[in-house]
Amino acid sequence: MRRPLGWILGVASLLLHLFTVYCFAQQPDRFAAFTLMPIWLWGGTGLMLAVVAFLLLRTPLAMVMTAVWAITMILGADEARVLANFGKSAPLPGPAASDHGKQVLRVLTLNCSFFHHGNPAADIAKWQPDVVLLQDIATPQVREIADLLYGGHGDYRTHQTNGVVTRWKIVRESHHSGQRDHQVTILAPTGSTFEVVNVHLRTAATDLRLWKPAAWREHRSNRVLRKQELNFTLQVLEQTTRFPTTPTLFGGDFNAPASDVVYRPLQQNFTDAFAASGTGWGNTFHRRLPLLRIDQIYATRHFTPVRSGVIVTRFSDHRMVIADFLTSLIPVP
Repeated sequence: MRRPLGWILGVASLLLHLFTVYCFAQQPDRFAAFTLMPIWLWGGTGLMLAVVAFLLLRTPLAMVMTAVWAITMILGADEARVLANFGKSAPLPGPAASDHGKQVLRVLTLNCSFFHHGNPAADIAKWQPDVVLLQDIATPQVREIADLLYGGHGDYRTHQTNGVVTRWKIVRESHHSGQRDHQVTILAPTGSTFEVVNVHLRTAATDLRLWKPAAWREHRSNRVLRKQELNFTLQVLEQTTRFPTTPTLFGGDFNAPASDVVYRPLQQNFTDAFAASGTGWGNTFHRRLPLLRIDQIYATRHFTPVRSGVIVTRFSDHRMVIADFLTSLIPVP
């Protein structure tokens, strides 16, 4: 009985590995429910099956399967990407530290949950950001954060449940009434302008009853709608600016794990700040047990990410993301 059971578990581990690699590499919409969960969750399941198979069979094949799963999780897990940033420093509270004698631009994004967990303004102010992207927030709450950060000398704009706050002047904004996206043009200290796009994509499907076909259909349609929203926002950016030659920051709450196909339209012209310069655990939701990195900050080639981190605030069910950038838009001191 031991050997048949061992072979069953070994084959199950192999099939799960093939299916997992296919789903995370190809990202077919019909399997969006599967890739909602981190690859290391499926990897842990496959690894456990392979280990038990090895204990039952004592064959090299089962041991090889164990090693294959371990390598797959290291190479495929978004959480492992920060290993390439070994030696980089983390952002510190207070004014953003210079990098090699050059001033940097600090950007922060946070889903505020409409202050249901309390007011995060003081936690945001500790980091003295230059640009703040806010989601799930009302206009008076955006104004309150702007006043605390800049003492009435900053600027802010709101649209639906989004807000953008900055220490500089906003000279233009555009948005669409049917979407939770928001684009503003900010006048930098050098006299040049740059674009900031704040998005809050469609709320993710949460039905994890994967034994029900309806759950798979819900996740599929949910991802399709989220991709349509992001593509529309990018089209507006292209129509209203000289993108991709226009300096642009693009961030917010994407409601999709970092490995999701929804981000692929951004990868041609934008850099993921945390992937490029982040340190520590990068997942942002849920605050207490963060399994997914759904809050992100992207930037065009005009901004070089030098530091990025994810910070816990007890005043939201999300963690906030901070990114420091080198840019010619900030004058040399």
